[in-house]
Amino acid sequence: MSKLNPPPGTQSLIDPELLLLAYRSGIFPMAETRDDPEIMWIEPRERAILPLEGLNLSRSLLRTLRRDRFEVTCNRAFEGVIARCAAPRDGEDDDVSESWISKRITDSYVMLHKLGHAHSIECWRDGQLVGGLYGVAFDRVFCGESMFSLESDASKVALCWLVAAMQAAGMELLDCQFMTTHLASLGAVAMPQARYMELVAKSCRPADEAPYVALPEGFSSLAAASSSPGKTIAQSLIQTS
Repeated sequence: MSKLNPPPGTQSLIDPELLLLAYRSGIFPMAETRDDPEIMWIEPRERAILPLEGLNLSRSLLRTLRRDRFEVTCNRAFEGVIARCAAPRDGEDDDVSESWISKRITDSYVMLHKLGHAHSIECWRDGQLVGGLYGVAFDRVFCGESMFSLESDASKVALCWLVAAMQAAGMELLDCQFMTTHLASLGAVAMPQARYMELVAKSCRPADEAPYVALPEGFSSLAAASSSPGKTIAQSLIQTS
């Protein structure tokens, strides 16, 4: 890994083209602390992905989905989601929790979002943002960056909608970066970085070989397909898992 240093006294944005090139090359940025103006370029030896047809759904999560407990949106509050992901979690020290999401990284991903390359899925309850996730999309790949949950199952519901939206959009690869016990319980699998890069290359083939649309379009098709999209998503995920 290496570091890019901004000019003295500034926290310059990471160039969007450089960010996208990094993701296509299997690399992503992190910071050592929330206030660190420097970034590290990470290339894991082992990668975690979540197969779109292998999401593990608990009975309680299926019930939550079917009841449409949360209002779920796409790209309504990208800045709010990344701010929540960067914030310390309840009961955790301010210098420990999610410290890799620095201000420089936050500002860079907000810019990437404005350019249409970074997306968020949000869960709302009574008008309040209670869960969500964000990441970077290119071709048929979505690289998940972080998620948060202020209510039980909120981030998992966002993940279910993400998987269903990716399927609807014709996307193929959901990158989770590092394997964790939580991701493993949801069906994530680990593989060498070289194998991951093979999957990225396969997912970046021309659109005329396998049509696909942007993630927000896939999401919109889900939201409009039924008066109870949660039931539709739950049923589709059961059939493909």
